[in-house]
Amino acid sequence: MIVAEGVSKSYGGTLVVDNVSITLPQKGITSIIGPNGAGKSTMLSIVSRLLGMDSGAVTVDGMDVTKTPSDVLAKRLSILRQDNHMSARLTVHDLVSFGRYPYSKGRLTIEDKDHIERALDYLNLTELSGRFLDELSGGQRQRAFVAMVLCQDTDYVLLDEPLNNLDMKHAMSMMKLMQKACRELGKTVVLVLHDINFASWYSDYIIAMRDGKVRRHGTTSQIITPEALKDIYDMDINVHEIGGHRVSLFYD
Repeated sequence: MIVAEGVSKSYGGTLVVDNVSITLPQKGITSIIGPNGAGKSTMLSIVSRLLGMDSGAVTVDGMDVTKTPSDVLAKRLSILRQDNHMSARLTVHDLVSFGRYPYSKGRLTIEDKDHIERALDYLNLTELSGRFLDELSGGQRQRAFVAMVLCQDTDYVLLDEPLNNLDMKHAMSMMKLMQKACRELGKTVVLVLHDINFASWYSDYIIAMRDGKVRRHGTTSQIITPEALKDIYDMDINVHEIGGHRVSLFYD
């Protein structure tokens, strides 16, 4: 499991993550929600060691992320950042193959190639594997990056705002793929989301941040309530139940 203890981070004297201690549940989808500037993406970057912390500790299955060798950690935890643009002109196959680097160091084995083919098939990208990334739609390109992360074959998959620039249809498809990966592949998926309806509909657990702190955490039924959402977003949000899921439809 992923455990954060007393994690803090400041930028230019401004505290953006403030003494956060949280344990992320294993298996299923955990969504991190909250207003802009809550510290969501910063916290995710600290967990994945993309960003150093000023104080505190983060462990992944007992391994200290600041001390564990990169190639060891990369076999346990993978991350897709917001700014997942590539300057090089790559095919979908080339991009997905990067997910095997912690294992192959660039020299692909038969096992690596099997993982690549499975990831392409899983994300319905086999027919597009020879296409260049700049020839794809936004939804196709996002699927290619997710395929790269899944190809890394880690227990923990961290995604920073994976629904950015996706329309509702493609956003739903992406969340369904994450659910499928949890159910069929046993993954633990942690994502930063802005849309509380997607968080409510697809998450097993929600962590809500505000002002650099974890304001609330719990199951969707515990977090998606008018009282909890007002505490998180400082506004009145009506919550309705549709098909057993709680969604926010009206803002007062």
